[in-house]
Amino acid sequence: MSYDGLIQEIRSLLKESLPPEVKVTSVELEGPYVVLYTPQMDVFLNNGDLMRQAAQKLHRRVVVRSDTASRLTEKEAEKVIREQIPAEAEISQILFEEETGEVTIEAGNPGAAIGKQASVLNEIKRKIGWVPVVVRTPPIPSKTVEEVRVFLRNVFDERQKFLKRVGTRIARDRSPEKIWARNSSLGGYREVGRSAHLLTTPTSKVLIDCGIDPGSERTPYFNAPEMLPLDNLDAVVITHAHMDHAGLLPVLLKYGYDGPIYCTAPTRDLMALLLLDSIKVMNAEARRGLFDSSHVRDVIRQTIPLRWGETTDVAPDLRLTLHNAGHIIGSSVTHFHIGDGDYNMAYTGDIKFERTWLFNPATNRFPRLEALIMESTYGGHKDIQPSRTEASEEMTHFVEKVLRRRGHVLIPVFAVGRSQEVMLVLEEKMRTGKLPRVPVYLDGMIYEATAIHTAYPEYLNTMLRTQIFQQGDNPFLSDIFQRVESSHKRMSVIDDKDPSIVLATSGMMSGGPVMEYFKGWAPDENNGLMFAGYQAEGTFGRRLQRGMSEAQVSDNGRSATIPVRMEMVNCEGFSGHSDRVQLMNYVATLDPRPQRILLCHGEETKALDLASSLHKRFGMETRVPYNLETVRVL
Repeated sequence: MSYDGLIQEIRSLLKESLPPEVKVTSVELEGPYVVLYTPQMDVFLNNGDLMRQAAQKLHRRVVVRSDTASRLTEKEAEKVIREQIPAEAEISQILFEEETGEVTIEAGNPGAAIGKQASVLNEIKRKIGWVPVVVRTPPIPSKTVEEVRVFLRNVFDERQKFLKRVGTRIARDRSPEKIWARNSSLGGYREVGRSAHLLTTPTSKVLIDCGIDPGSERTPYFNAPEMLPLDNLDAVVITHAHMDHAGLLPVLLKYGYDGPIYCTAPTRDLMALLLLDSIKVMNAEARRGLFDSSHVRDVIRQTIPLRWGETTDVAPDLRLTLHNAGHIIGSSVTHFHIGDGDYNMAYTGDIKFERTWLFNPATNRFPRLEALIMESTYGGHKDIQPSRTEASEEMTHFVEKVLRRRGHVLIPVFAVGRSQEVMLVLEEKMRTGKLPRVPVYLDGMIYEATAIHTAYPEYLNTMLRTQIFQQGDNPFLSDIFQRVESSHKRMSVIDDKDPSIVLATSGMMSGGPVMEYFKGWAPDENNGLMFAGYQAEGTFGRRLQRGMSEAQVSDNGRSATIPVRMEMVNCEGFSGHSDRVQLMNYVATLDPRPQRILLCHGEETKALDLASSLHKRFGMETRVPYNLETVRVL
């Protein structure tokens, strides 16, 4: 059916579900949503049943927006907002989103901007026609978040056409064939890296994750017959922004994929940050990259952000809900509802089933669940990690020992997740006197990634949100943290004789600024290196963990050999992955418990070990597929 035909059908159904006095001036398909435009926005806001009735009739998610004709201009609306909101609200920014009809008001004191019983906000809503949303001003401004917002405003018309096309594709007829579903393993099975799964039904194809192997730069098997042509792909869903799950996404677009990408908003912004940084690293090392910045812009343009718990049609016979995975900010367990209640399955991505300093534990309660595709990074029977408390004490002991002998501590970190947790621990230990106050230098994207965390406080755990936004105590703003923003500053830190701590990317020491500190400090036995994250097979970090007295490094484009005398320790309790006990507990407390589990994202021996243990304990079917293997789940 054509787009116009779909709109006519929707209008007919709306007449049956909405009272005749309710005016709907236009109807649009925008990606997975049916959008109703009305001059009576207040009627819908005051009567939630109207939207629910429309959604039930259409069997689609319904969004109601104010008719553009009933909105004031942005300039007029901003004037009203500033007149109505008192000065003590401390407005920092007013952002109009034409795509959604919302105006975001950033305020230092959100309560004053909202007013008692939302009196101020309701008055603004009545006068301007836009839907006002008040949020707290982020404590650390994010350049990435701002640039993403500006870019989306600049491509508004192009994006509207894209969303209409996506909406039309989602609304197409289903295949008359009896429903079935299968999972194809395109990468990340019996290995860690290049995660990619293809979920196929008689009507639809959805790719979950699109990563690259950080150790070898191997790519998923996108030349597999079931992936081609790319025009047959309905959607891509990204569990989180790490490169082993999202690093090849621009290449997929480069070679012709022009459909939607679903993930959370912080995942979208972090992807932009990490993908652009990977281009910088390639250029700095005079290597030819797989994509350029234009392809990253395409990723942003084609991304449709979803909130946790928001169920959305992504294909004619597939509905998607994202849930907290506890791994990094915005990371999600992806739950798929197949057909008309025929089958439900979930992909965990990377999960942490423990409350951490940053996040709540991964969600493991779903309305229905028949199959689970779960990570097994630490699935071996010996993979028992210390608790977060034990890890912080272990780190404190090591750092204190190195600083006492006036050495430097180097901590390779991923910009997202581990770095923020290490920052929180160091700040707390120095504030309470358990560590001497020394500079903590942040090199790479760590500071900007931290700013993105504060831009999305709803994705942080309750305790941290309370500490930052209600108690006014933001540990990320401590004066112990200093940014390293130039190569000159980096060299001055390396040459400094006073003790210090450096958090630097990349986390697996496969390049980036961390290597400069390593080259400068490795020969001195007074210095220390602490691994706080997983080191994949084939990476320089993994080779260091195994022990080496000399290391081959690149020095101004030439190979050089340096002695390795610095003390090295592994502090696994900071991992964003669940250990063996947590993985077993995750399955033990799953509600409901699935009939079948497929294991991925783990070295072969660990995945097989976990599969055997799950089968013995719970009596469920467990499998460890090979890459390029397809498993029918329904």
